[in-house]
Amino acid sequence: MEFILLVSMFVSFVLTLIILPKWIKKCNIVGLLWEDMNKFKHPKNVASSGGIVVILAFIIGVLSYIAIKTYYLGVDGLFVKIFALLCVILILAIIGLTDDLLGWKHGGLSVRFRIFLVLASSIPLVVINAGSHVINLPFFGTLNLGILYPLFFIPIGITGATTTYNFLAGLNGLEAGQGIIVLGFLSFVAYRTNNLALGLIGLIMVSSLIVFYFYNKYPAKVFPGDIMTYSIGALIAIMTILGNFEKIAVFVFIPYILETFLKLRGGLKKQSFGIPNEDGSLEMPYDKIYGLTHLSIFILKKIKKDKKVYEKEIVYLIFLFQIIICFLALVLFREALFLHV
Repeated sequence: MEFILLVSMFVSFVLTLIILPKWIKKCNIVGLLWEDMNKFKHPKNVASSGGIVVILAFIIGVLSYIAIKTYYLGVDGLFVKIFALLCVILILAIIGLTDDLLGWKHGGLSVRFRIFLVLASSIPLVVINAGSHVINLPFFGTLNLGILYPLFFIPIGITGATTTYNFLAGLNGLEAGQGIIVLGFLSFVAYRTNNLALGLIGLIMVSSLIVFYFYNKYPAKVFPGDIMTYSIGALIAIMTILGNFEKIAVFVFIPYILETFLKLRGGLKKQSFGIPNEDGSLEMPYDKIYGLTHLSIFILKKIKKDKKVYEKEIVYLIFLFQIIICFLALVLFREALFLHV
């Protein structure tokens, strides 16, 4: 009977498939367009903030899941947690859209105000005392955090995942593809740790992201905007909190931890874009490496004979790195995922 819940994934997929082309068309009509920074002369011809369609489809998909559970399979105790999850995503979607509309080139929301708002977005999870106070972290082992968990670690976790996910961005298809890989893997983790509802909620987002990716991959017809990157980062954190698989999630998040350190090296002021040539290839934007996109350009220039590095190659290399991290997680945490379920 639980297979009927896959309808929720179908709802999310179909809604994105129907609405996203209309959003792109409307953005082109009204001039709501952004520059594609990795293209020569930076043409301003890509529809902006398409992530709003992904979030809308995700929310309706989750609500359809709740409706099926309520009217067909019977009510369970997860709904308060699911509605808290939706509240966090909606709050962050509003913050992200506001930041998008104000424009990243003009600074958008100030860093301090943005962090304050993201911290505030965690309140729905705090008030329901979400997650387990006993967590497992790499190097630290099992910790019982007591009241500190909801009051301190939940806001920090939401803020950290949301902001760092937004650091590794700026190339066609990158944010959406990474969301598919990371959320897809964490959905598998949720399934293997008996968190079936969380796994399905993750796959609802993945379903929408798959459609979005084909419009966002090189050459992009639509950009996600902060509305989508904030929401994906938050969903990763929420699944981790509610599923109590912090150790695995932190390991899978290694690319973003590396990206954060590299961005801090540049004082959080260096962009991930490359310098485009007329033939579409990209050059290093700085003398030093301030992000995984820069590191990818550097590596590809070393291994390619013609020294020509293209945007989609950089994206695919980062995808490969993320997939390798996920496979390593399967090996390192095989006992938790396969032996004691």
